[in-house]
Amino acid sequence: MITTRPIHPDFQFLLEFKDQEIIDLFTDLREYILALYPDSNELVYHTHALTAVFSISDKLSDAFCMLPIYTNHLNLGFNKGTLLKDPNKLLTGTGNLIRHVDVKKTSDYRNPKVKALIQEAIDFANNDMDKPTKSIGLTISKIKKK
Repeated sequence: MITTRPIHPDFQFLLEFKDQEIIDLFTDLREYILALYPDSNELVYHTHALTAVFSISDKLSDAFCMLPIYTNHLNLGFNKGTLLKDPNKLLTGTGNLIRHVDVKKTSDYRNPKVKALIQEAIDFANNDMDKPTKSIGLTISKIKKK
């Protein structure tokens, strides 16, 4: 399913500096996440990585997953990955909360196990949210323009 939500222009400008293979993977994975949770808000950042964060509100603290794009690769990150059930042991990483799935090809995420993990993260975020949000389905740029 293709969504109609465009990539934010601030993000698109920086994305175009990446290799086409990375752009294609990011675009497909973004569409996959938005199809699973169309009401998610997308917060876009450019810090150590160009990152799209998917949240159930307009707050980073309510995020359920993220797509950080590094120089030569990207990950499917889970903001509270250590708190998720991961019966298939898909998550890697050593941080206090964040875990990720390495993404090198579409089959790394377009499968029932990763779909279930994303749904687990969405459910966890919804149950963990402090108060309901008024922001639904927005793309919000946190990229500082120079």
